[in-house]
Amino acid sequence: MDWIEALILGIIQGITEFLPVSSSGHLELGKALLNVEAKEDLTFTVVVHGATVLSTLVVFFKEVWVLLKGSFQFKWNTETQYLAKIVVSMIPVVFVGLLLEDYIESFFGGRIQFVGLMLLVTSVLLSLTYFLRNRIKERKLGYGSAFVMGIAQAFAVMPGISRSGATIATGILMGNDKKEIAQFSFLMVLVPIIAANVKSLIGFEGVEMGGAVGSIPLLIGFLAAFITGWLACSWMVNLVKKGKLIWFAIYCFIIGSIAIASGFIA
Repeated sequence: MDWIEALILGIIQGITEFLPVSSSGHLELGKALLNVEAKEDLTFTVVVHGATVLSTLVVFFKEVWVLLKGSFQFKWNTETQYLAKIVVSMIPVVFVGLLLEDYIESFFGGRIQFVGLMLLVTSVLLSLTYFLRNRIKERKLGYGSAFVMGIAQAFAVMPGISRSGATIATGILMGNDKKEIAQFSFLMVLVPIIAANVKSLIGFEGVEMGGAVGSIPLLIGFLAAFITGWLACSWMVNLVKKGKLIWFAIYCFIIGSIAIASGFIA
């Protein structure tokens, strides 16, 4: 992987991690277009995911700080309850990660048509938030909503199903406040992403930091993912507040259709 490929993939990761278009799906499509082997870029994938985690912490620094301060009061206050909801939301993805890891990995590695199909699923989810917007009754984000959003996040381990799209759409369809849902959606994924990346590095033999990719491409990929992730995260929060997700539904439908069609042409 050279620095140009690292820059492109870093930008793809940074933008698509937060926009509801599936970062894993776009990375699979990007790797296929650039002919990047999956085993060669494991360290790179971990690094760019780390960059987007950092960008999330930067965007929500004030909110995270308030949550941490409140939780260290060791009281069942608003902050502690919020963190408890995040823990509840993690249960489904932990279950999937521990018991279905090998099965899920079989869907990666160049299965472009499958990615396209999952992008169509993302498109349907986002479309529902638009067409059913007048039928949705508002409710406060509770433990039940957090768990259902967690189930949506578990399904989003499939390449092509957007994690942010699935969780935000699920939260909106359940009637939760759009601003609260956007923040919760981005914060609930921090620990699972960090845990998954650490597990990948520990469990994958023969990969040294920067060994297969190179230090310069790693640095460029990290910076590209961090900067674009920072911008995309901030932008996405505002878009969710305004309820303008239908355009991403159209985008996912177009890209998904092209990915499926390319499989038949190839």
